[in-house]
Amino acid sequence: MKTHHLSLAALAAALAVPGQAAAKAGDVQFKVLATYVAPDGKISDVKTDRIGLPAGTQAKADDNVTPTVAIEYFVTDRLSLETIAGVTQHDVNGRGALDGATLVSDAKIVPATLTLKYHFGKDGGVRPYVGAGPSYFIFIDEKPGATTRSLGATKQKMGDKLGAALQAGVDIPVNDSGLALSLDAKRYFLRPTATWYAGTTEVLKTRHRLDPWVISAGVAFRF
Repeated sequence: MKTHHLSLAALAAALAVPGQAAAKAGDVQFKVLATYVAPDGKISDVKTDRIGLPAGTQAKADDNVTPTVAIEYFVTDRLSLETIAGVTQHDVNGRGALDGATLVSDAKIVPATLTLKYHFGKDGGVRPYVGAGPSYFIFIDEKPGATTRSLGATKQKMGDKLGAALQAGVDIPVNDSGLALSLDAKRYFLRPTATWYAGTTEVLKTRHRLDPWVISAGVAFRF
């Protein structure tokens, strides 16, 4: 009986949340988010190896939390276009035969992304959505890690790469002035290459399955 009463109380509280004016074509929504980035980074192919990687070498990129912003334009009441802005930084570390070694240091990534989103739910209420679109990952200022430097590499470059993103999330209204809480999850699909040089000579080139999960939470304001 107590559980039943608690359930009714939770339902009543949810119904008491103020409604939000329905989104309409031409509206713009701005989001400020804390974003958790969890890439894979596994080596899928070794294209060049002149430094003698040990057999069984594998790789994993570390996770990061970073601030991001998103700007969304409603094409119709239910369709919108969204782009995000942010920079995330990662190391790529060895696994297997090079467990714990640092292969890439401080690779900064700008994930230029545009998704087309479809919003569900009733006007003025909680609005779940799904989306998909292209992404272009730009890598900045990456360096060879301590281990690849010890093997002779003096410079490292991650190749900028076109990929794709799938998206799902929900906007939860807080008041009737356009303020909402936003939860968002994206899965990117990306296969960049990493190249290490000794001077101007290419000594190692690998292809990676980056495929990060990008999970965000924050506030949204529509105007």
